[in-house]
Amino acid sequence: MPSLLNDEVKKQIQEVFTELKEPVQIMFFGTQQECQFCEDTLQLVEEVAGLSDLLTVSSFDVDADASIAKAYNIELTPNLVIAGESEDGPIDFGIRYAGIPSGYEFGALIQDILMVSGRDSGLQANTRGFLAELSEPVHLRVFATPT
Repeated sequence: MPSLLNDEVKKQIQEVFTELKEPVQIMFFGTQQECQFCEDTLQLVEEVAGLSDLLTVSSFDVDADASIAKAYNIELTPNLVIAGESEDGPIDFGIRYAGIPSGYEFGALIQDILMVSGRDSGLQANTRGFLAELSEPVHLRVFATPT
């Protein structure tokens, strides 16, 4: 299968990945049922993970691994969870990608990997304070299309 990332893009990502600090696990959720972008999404994250020793990919089938998919609130496939990796298992920061992260979403994926590796959201102190005062969970979704 031909690579989805050309050599120039791989080189750029490797340069950015010199900033990685802690291990990151990219959790792929797909299905054996009809899924237009599952195969490409898995190939893409495997290629990205292959550019650093601090990145790993775990692959799950939403049907065969239903309890894991439910634990991560996976509703759509393909889906990615960008998690920290520790000796005790994944550290869930709540970052999800539904669909293939192509176009602008690809750059966001790389930035999210860096953020999770640094174990810091980059939010300012006043924003962190505001969020700490929230009394109920907030479910934020951002939708983008490649068109």
